[in-house]
Amino acid sequence: MIGEFLKALSAVLLLSLLVACAAAPVQEMSDARQAVEAAADAGAGEFAAGLLGSARSLLESAESKLQQHLFTGARRDAEAAREDALEALRITLEAKGEETR
Repeated sequence: MIGEFLKALSAVLLLSLLVACAAAPVQEMSDARQAVEAAADAGAGEFAAGLLGSARSLLESAESKLQQHLFTGARRDAEAAREDALEALRITLEAKGEETR
């Protein structure tokens, strides 16, 4: 009886892990979009155009992968887009002499 319970518990835990990994990266996509928008609004196109372009390209790639249900790749690209956008924002604010938060 305990053996059957442990097998069932193991199956449930494994299934939960698989579902968590396969979930759409909704929060990561939102974070990336907001970071790209913030960097663009701050003027990163002038002060960090390469990073902003990279962030936008990665975000487009993430959106494409999301549409194809390639959630792991979409998550990875969205996180990379966010990082590039935040770095572009940091450089822009520094160049403008504004304090980063």
